[in-house]
Amino acid sequence: MRSYSDLFRTREFTPLFLSTSLQTAAMTLGGLALGTLVYRATDSPLLSAISMFGPQLAQVVGATTLLSAADRLPPRATMTGIACAFAAGTALMAMPGLPIGWVFALLLLLGLVQSLGGGVRWGLLTEILSKDGYLLGRSVFNMVSGIAQIIGYATGGVLVAALSPRTTLGVAAALYLGAALVSRLGLTRRAPRAAGRPSIARTWRTNALLWSSPSRRTTYLLLWVPNGLVVGCESLFVSYAPDRAGALFACAALGMFVGDVTTGRLLPPALRHRLGIPFLVLLAAPYLVFALRPSVSVAAACAALASVGFAASLIQQENLMRLTPEELSGHALGLHSSGMLTMQGVSAALAGGVAQLTTPGAAITVMAVASLAATLALALPGRRRELDTAPGKHLVTEES
Repeated sequence: MRSYSDLFRTREFTPLFLSTSLQTAAMTLGGLALGTLVYRATDSPLLSAISMFGPQLAQVVGATTLLSAADRLPPRATMTGIACAFAAGTALMAMPGLPIGWVFALLLLLGLVQSLGGGVRWGLLTEILSKDGYLLGRSVFNMVSGIAQIIGYATGGVLVAALSPRTTLGVAAALYLGAALVSRLGLTRRAPRAAGRPSIARTWRTNALLWSSPSRRTTYLLLWVPNGLVVGCESLFVSYAPDRAGALFACAALGMFVGDVTTGRLLPPALRHRLGIPFLVLLAAPYLVFALRPSVSVAAACAALASVGFAASLIQQENLMRLTPEELSGHALGLHSSGMLTMQGVSAALAGGVAQLTTPGAAITVMAVASLAATLALALPGRRRELDTAPGKHLVTEES
């Protein structure tokens, strides 16, 4: 599979693409609206950051209890149900007078539901596409995520300013309903990829199996830690520039789009394979400028440049799929997604706490330094992993 047209000629790719795009747009609008709503109500960078990325904190619960279901539930019904749950939860959060405590309770519940989403969606993608088409297909999803975020944050900024955060949350709920409808009508009914009933014990056993390989373990850490710490930087955009946060998020999404297009479509495999660590360095380094408390325009340029480095995730995911048996692909990708989102939620809370004690600019700088330190600490084992998974090498580990 060599071109984007090949992807869209593949049955079921388009409805999966559209459903995911609508959910990304809804999450973007809803996150910005909710972060603004909470910041206006509390004047707290910590609570604002957690409101935008708080659902991710529940991912650790899902990763340790629910992930075995990712390969054992019918994909169409599961994806439709998840989108409906988010539509209902977002509509509830838009209700006037809802206490902040109830907002956070809903966020944690939705995060638990979301812990299944990544595994089911990306596991389905491995069924829809051939093995050699996964990276190109995933790059398209990342690209449209960037576009949806650019449009969503720009539109969300306008809606929040012109109407209200609650109205914007209502629009997000409608988009989630649209995603549910596309999933239900556009996807084919498929049997689960694996037999047996989901269980907590099975989740733990498979997690342990995936984690037992040093190469996979390093790959997971590279996917989770540097990325998550930089999302902690982004979680402070609302408190850094309350009236221009939409512009900062949109520029960051633009940078992510550029990185994904370049990595997924333009870079040859041999070069792409060597850029995992350099991209992670790029992901954090521009945020060091925030120590100088730059203007919004300079901050936006730094965010755009840094977000090109999110393309490292594509490289690491490709390596993860090389190292994972096909029957565990949904669980493995679900563990990646849940771990990444959990780290993002933890980092948002940590960044908000630092900002509460200092300033948003100082906290962004601290998170960037932490991300760079994590990348450097993982670089040596990461280099060994790259050698182990270089094209042409034997990739199946002893426990696979």
